[in-house]
Amino acid sequence: MSAAAFTGPSVTDIDAAKVRGAGSNVHFDKVVVAYGAHVVLHPLTLDIAPGEILAMIGPSGSGKTTALRAVAGFVRPASGRIRIGATDVTDLPPYERGLGMVVQNYALFPHMRVEDNVAFGLRAQGADKALIGERVKDALATVGMATFARRYPRELSGGQQQRVAIARALAVRPRVLLLDEPLSALDAQIRRNMVEEIARLHRSLPGLTILYVTHDQTEALTLADKIAIMRDGRVCSHGPTTELYRRPPNRFTAEFLGRANLLPVTVAEAAGPKGFATARHGDAVLTGAGRGEKVGDKSLLCIRPQHLSLTADSEHTNRIVGTLREVHWQGELTHLVLDVDGTPVRVSATKLPMALPEPGTEVPLFFAPADTSLLPEDAGV
Repeated sequence: MSAAAFTGPSVTDIDAAKVRGAGSNVHFDKVVVAYGAHVVLHPLTLDIAPGEILAMIGPSGSGKTTALRAVAGFVRPASGRIRIGATDVTDLPPYERGLGMVVQNYALFPHMRVEDNVAFGLRAQGADKALIGERVKDALATVGMATFARRYPRELSGGQQQRVAIARALAVRPRVLLLDEPLSALDAQIRRNMVEEIARLHRSLPGLTILYVTHDQTEALTLADKIAIMRDGRVCSHGPTTELYRRPPNRFTAEFLGRANLLPVTVAEAAGPKGFATARHGDAVLTGAGRGEKVGDKSLLCIRPQHLSLTADSEHTNRIVGTLREVHWQGELTHLVLDVDGTPVRVSATKLPMALPEPGTEVPLFFAPADTSLLPEDAGV
């Protein structure tokens, strides 16, 4: 069931967002979390700017949820400090940190109506009745749930329940909103709708800083201004979303953040003034964005599946040849798998020749230097 889009904020919401933005940056200063002798979060130093959405992604056990829980105050760092704005919150209890939090299982009280669920945090803070009524009304309007105030959670869809959970977090006017895999319990269609609506929500409350923990790469790419990729309790890469995707700094990032084809190459010519280096893969001479490699260095040439074409043009000047192994039609996209000198190469195409070659046929592939980058051969972080 699709839910309606978020509505715009009131003037009160906008003013509050500006106040939050002034002191809503989050700073991890060498934060370590350990359970006994087992370190689950190695020294983490990281900044989240006011009004920014930072997505933390990584495999299970990578430390992303631990980092979020440390900000929330549910996990005590073994060492290091956490600041929100100018306030050191490391020793503060959760309810004094000025945060809102939404988790994957909604955590709504089943015996309370929607309006009472949204009011819960305000009542816990001792807010007066008039303020509670105003905040609840504004929060429900912001997430498009104003007409559901008198319903119980059991009378709502999963997507609607999650929107009530977000409204409850917003009602306390948090400096920072923490989202811990908030959409993982929803089915695929509702999840896509919710991602779009969270993006609209942030546009309407631009001063709200969001730390978003997810295992879903699409959610991170759609929502985040920046992404931090976690691995074994450490950040292995951090930066603007488009930059990490287009020019991943290491193999783990390239493979974890969307599909990537990685061809082993040897650098033939270092990057020139325009930043492009030349490398050899077998007999093919290929050009891609360099990172200061030297002639003779062993590297990996990274190219995303959607940037490969079966036809050449003035931009797609790189050429490799592979043997077609598999064809998978998925409506708007057709996925091809080819063998290029022992390396599997995937192509995701919206436009293909009317007659595809048969499996076992050699097929030329073309791609633009601007869509290609070199990265270290080793798989390290």
